[in-house]
Amino acid sequence: MSGRKDLPPQPVREAGTKAVRPWDAATIIIWRQRGRRIEVLMGERHRAHSFLPHRYVFPGGRVDAGDARVRAGSEMAPAVAAQLARTTRNGRARSIGVAAIRETFEETGLIIGAADPLPHRPPPKGWDPFFGAGYAPALDRLDYIARAITPVFRPMRFDARFFMVEARDVVGDLQGSGELENLEWISIKETQDFELAMVTRNILAYAEGLIKDPPRQSTSRRIPFFKHYGGGHHLILQ
Repeated sequence: MSGRKDLPPQPVREAGTKAVRPWDAATIIIWRQRGRRIEVLMGERHRAHSFLPHRYVFPGGRVDAGDARVRAGSEMAPAVAAQLARTTRNGRARSIGVAAIRETFEETGLIIGAADPLPHRPPPKGWDPFFGAGYAPALDRLDYIARAITPVFRPMRFDARFFMVEARDVVGDLQGSGELENLEWISIKETQDFELAMVTRNILAYAEGLIKDPPRQSTSRRIPFFKHYGGGHHLILQ
């Protein structure tokens, strides 16, 4: 909870060393409505992690090379693909979406999937449990809502894209993998009492607005980039 004295500090890049190039990464905000409460799925990163130790985060992680070769049960909505393409290399948008679904499954056991179009073929490497349940990634369920890049003074950096999915579009039993501890549904109002990175708080507040007043989806919809400078985050539409 907030105010803990034992919160591990985040690492800082050594003076005189070059800033590292950020890895592409993806994360998903899974949300559900409970009466008047809007709840999101979050977990606490272990204190041994070098990136965001003991902070609560959404499931997600780095894009792997193999994500480009994973067959899908449904492809990304054209508008979402176009929004991602504005700030990604050619063809990278799809890999980012696949990574978001893969990491969410690995960390929570939850499947964002549709029927496997080629069930007679072997599952992609590392995807046996997901495809074994009869699913392939359902990229059309992803709503791209924000982007953020780890500040240059960190020794580990990510160019993260944030997606949003409603819980009714997810199947499976919630079961942590150990990567995230204390995995639970938390009302957005109560997240103020949890240890969150500043950018997580900013994106969560933005996501709450989208849930309450969904925007019209279009290829021209501009996506907020939370850029860190001057000790805070500034929203830039891309």
